[in-house]
Amino acid sequence: MKKSADISENILDILVYAIIILVVIITIYPFWNIFIVSINDAADTVRGGLYLLPRKLSIASYNTIITDAEFMRSLNITVLRTVIGTPLAILVTAMLAYVLSKRDLFGRKFISLLFIFTMYFGGGLIPYYMILKSIHLIDNFWVYIFPNLVSVFNMLLIKAYIESMPAEIFESSKIDGANDLIIFFKIVLPLSTPVLATVGLFVAIMQWNSWFDSYVFTSSPGLKTMQAVLVKILNQYQTGNMVSASQSMSNAARRSTVTPDSIRMAATMVSTIPIIMVYPFVQKYFVKGIMVGAIKD
Repeated sequence: MKKSADISENILDILVYAIIILVVIITIYPFWNIFIVSINDAADTVRGGLYLLPRKLSIASYNTIITDAEFMRSLNITVLRTVIGTPLAILVTAMLAYVLSKRDLFGRKFISLLFIFTMYFGGGLIPYYMILKSIHLIDNFWVYIFPNLVSVFNMLLIKAYIESMPAEIFESSKIDGANDLIIFFKIVLPLSTPVLATVGLFVAIMQWNSWFDSYVFTSSPGLKTMQAVLVKILNQYQTGNMVSASQSMSNAARRSTVTPDSIRMAATMVSTIPIIMVYPFVQKYFVKGIMVGAIKD
């Protein structure tokens, strides 16, 4: 009987591992395929049959991209908005979460409901555009920063984390003469590292991948983000036009062995790899930051 149970468990384990391996392959292979196409010779790629490994290595597509003035300028803008926007958003969101976590705050529930309301109902794109225009943020770099300083979801996440901290910590700090500002910077922020790292990852990904605000709220080529330029490249490819996002890329493409497909894949890799490289550094905080506060004693 025991032997039969062991056999059943082994079969179940094999089935579970097989499903996990299948899911991993399905998840990773599209990204791997993009990578091998981007580093394979474009003329060779046209032949097809490129599945696991590149047949003829070539970095012509990457050379075409990195020598394009518009794409590199958009990369600088994207890096700048991510580097500036992420820490500012973490700080402002954490401050708001700390204030709303105080149980003695007058109108705390009503204020919280106002913020939650904005998660489900928006004013629409046109009123939003008019507000940004009235405060002179249209065609301005800060349109990428100020409107994204607070995310209600992230605020609720940090708020739940702060509420899970022992109340005695705050009480003893106040007895020692600490005000709210000291408590926030000296106690709340250091103890909130897991959730702040998680929120920071969310914000960084949002800032890095965002293209709609650049597409709608900016018209100056010097303010376009990398994702907006990438969308332009993809649209030009889909409509059968030259895939270059500018005349310089078009000229570089003529000098190199590249195709719309290879340019598209290389651009996708350039925009994806940096944010993937950040994840391992915050992975240890990720699950803890998400789950803490979910279960109350």
